[in-house]
Amino acid sequence: MQPDGFAEIENTVRAVLRDVLGISADRAAAFNAGTPLFGALPELDSLAVAGVLTELEDRLGILIEDDEVDGEMLESFGALTEFAASKALK
Repeated sequence: MQPDGFAEIENTVRAVLRDVLGISADRAAAFNAGTPLFGALPELDSLAVAGVLTELEDRLGILIEDDEVDGEMLESFGALTEFAASKALK
């Protein structure tokens, strides 16, 4: 069972990926927890990662420290959503 507010975080992560990466709403809507991100989406290069993280900070009102950013966090849609929820739903 996900905590209260998790669905909103998931929708925000989906919207950020859609907006920053310039992908279609249908494509973003098809993402599930296991959807691979970094290394699997050609749109998600290292420059785009910075944009995604900055946009998540702005939209969720969180601060992401440099030492928190790693490959595991960006491995899948689920991992990125879990990370964002851990920051936003404290």
